[in-house]
This record gives sequence, structure tokens and C-alpha cells, in this order.
Amino acid sequence: MRRVVITGLGAVSPCGNDARSSWASAVAGRSGIGPITRFDATDWPVQIAGEVRDFQGKGLSHADRKRMDRFSQFAMVAALEAVEDAGLPVDGSLGERTGVYIGTGIGGVPEIAENAVSLQENGVRRLSPFFIPRSLPNLAGGHVAMRLGAQGPSLCISTACATGNHSIGEAARVIRSGDADIVVAGGSEAAIIPLGLGGFMVMKALSRRNDDPLTASRPFDRDRDGFVMGEGAGVVVLEEREHALARGATIYCELLGYAQNNDAHHMTAPPPGHAGAVRCMRAALVNAGLGPQDIDYVNAHGTSTPANDIEEAAAIVTVFGDHARRMMVSSTKSVTGHLLGAAGGLEAVFCAMALSKGMVPPTATLQNRDEAIDLDLVPGEARAAPLRAALSNAFGFGGTNAVLVFGHADR
Repeated sequence: MRRVVITGLGAVSPCGNDARSSWASAVAGRSGIGPITRFDATDWPVQIAGEVRDFQGKGLSHADRKRMDRFSQFAMVAALEAVEDAGLPVDGSLGERTGVYIGTGIGGVPEIAENAVSLQENGVRRLSPFFIPRSLPNLAGGHVAMRLGAQGPSLCISTACATGNHSIGEAARVIRSGDADIVVAGGSEAAIIPLGLGGFMVMKALSRRNDDPLTASRPFDRDRDGFVMGEGAGVVVLEEREHALARGATIYCELLGYAQNNDAHHMTAPPPGHAGAVRCMRAALVNAGLGPQDIDYVNAHGTSTPANDIEEAAAIVTVFGDHARRMMVSSTKSVTGHLLGAAGGLEAVFCAMALSKGMVPPTATLQNRDEAIDLDLVPGEARAAPLRAALSNAFGFGGTNAVLVFGHADR
């Protein structure tokens, strides 16, 4: 079977406008969560979010900005960074052996909301001619493909919070099948607007710790009260291993395994014991050719919601048994918030960096571990450790689950 490696990393996040600064903040436990500035939330029950700040749109022209919604801009900037990091050209010459799999959970909801108001107030003639192409979920990947000249397999996956993992996992399958040598893959999201945040707020899914935004996202903490909505993009360059070696590329890590399934239980809540996650993690380990004892680190979905955290922890213990207490588990959402469809992409970047650097990012805001969770949650500070393999969980509304397994580059 053709082996798949990661040769490039790109990110835009609440913790930084590139992969390196985002990683540095995650390792330092430096939160990117703060008061909302995108609109006036003064009288809202939820007034905090993980916004991307000081976004300059590196590599984007004025025309690009006019054609692209914010989520597409994030995707483009992260993709260009990842491709340049991989040592590949960004001059439109990548050709038919390169694909693009960039997904989004919500897509161009700002554009939809804005044009709905314009239609209501000003009539149909005032709709933007860019409304449809700016709002379509697949246009993030479409713009990336056009910019890179990537004429190979192209797909936009939208599976809520599992989008990034699904996009990367399915992209790896394309390479393993021989249909491509390179795929630019990940997720992007930009839904911090009144409609987007308000929708999650009325579901009572969001933290209301407005007085302490830096520690509002508290995965696995007994005082967690919901997730903090974030935005951004995480993109990786996946490449067939021999192809990467032949051109002298730097390899961050290998993508060893992938699995996906569905709980078939509830629109938003995991089942008791999270049986779907258990099956998915086990299937990903089998796909990677590893046993539970081979995993040193789990980047948990860890959203900071009461139900997800307790059920995910129980699922990890079920899958890993006694080894669950010997490996490290952390949630980088403690500093980034929850990037929804971009979460898995950004967390893949963090896993690749963790394996490459031998450093596990912390659950930075963990102060009082939930007594029902008996795991090494790497509280407070990052931990240096040689890592052989890492597993990354992503679970989405609709019961969809996706798990990735990464291995050290020298494995």
C-alpha cells in the first residue's frame, strides 16, 4: 500500500495567523479567546469567542477578497502557507496529480445572512453578484485549486465538527489508491456573526464565562460550561511517501490510519459510553496496523461541553484499557476554542508538530479535573516527550465520527 506523509503545514487561528505562531501559542498555553469584536455583543448572554485577529490575508489580492467569503480567505492563506512549507510551487503548475480536499462545517453563512437582509430591505436588484460563489461551501477548495493549478481529485466534505478529519482521511485514501500523489487537505470556518453565534447560543452549547475569556474553554474540567466558538483554518499537504522522498521534502510525520462511522443516536449528543467513538478509534488503530499500547498521545475532541468530555474520556478508557492512564491526552481547544469544521485541520497541524518536535501541547486551562475522568490530561504546561504515534479525535453533530492516527516520520 502507498504510504502517506505530511510535508507541509498551514494555519489561521485565534492563536496566530500561521502554523508556527499557532503552535507556539498552543505549546505555551496562550489563549486566543477574548471579547467579541466582530459585532456588538454587549447585551448578549455570550460575549466571547476565539476570533482571528489582525488577519492580513497574506497572498490575497483585492480581487481575491472581493470574490471570497472569510472562510475561503482563511482556507487560501492556510493552503498557500502549507504548500510553500512543503517546498512546492504556488505558481499554478501543480497539475493533475495534485488534489484539494478542503471542507467546512457551515461555509459562507456571513454572506447568506448579509444578502438575506439586503433582499428583505432593498429588493432583489441589490443582491451581490458574488453572493452565490462566495457562500458555496466548495468554493474554498475551488479557489485553492485554481490558484495552485491542482487539477486532480477535488472534494468538499461537510460533516460539522468532524469535517477536517474526514477531509484529511479521505484525501489520504485518494493517495493510497493511486489517484493522486499530493492532496492539499483540511478545513476552514468563519461563522462568528450574530446568526452563527446566536444559533449555538440558543442551543445552550456555549460557555457564558464572559468575565474570564482566557479560561472559558475548560475541557475535562469539572467547571466547564460549554464550548467557545472559534474560527480559522488548518491545512496540511499530504503526499505519497516515495514521491516526497524523491524530491527531498521534509516529512513532519506519517498518516498511518483513518476511520469514520456514525453513532446513529442523536442530532447533537453522544450516546452513553460513546460507542461510536469506541468503534471508530478501534477501527483507526486497525487501519494503522497499531495496537492501543503503540499510542503515546491523544489529541482529544475535548470541546468543554459536559456531555462530550465525559463520554469521550470513557471511550478512550474503553479502547486503551490500562494503557489509557499511561499515555497523554490533551485538548488544544483550551486555547483555540472550537473551530467547528476547521477544528480537525488545525489539530492535525498540532499533531504533526507534536510528533516532529517531541512536545505535547497542554490542556492549558485545566484547573480542577472532573473526578470521573482518570486520564493524564497534561494540565497547564506542555510536556516534552518522544512520541511514536498520536491519535486525533473529531466528532460532529449528526453523530458523525472521524479518527486519524499519525506516526513519527522515522517510524
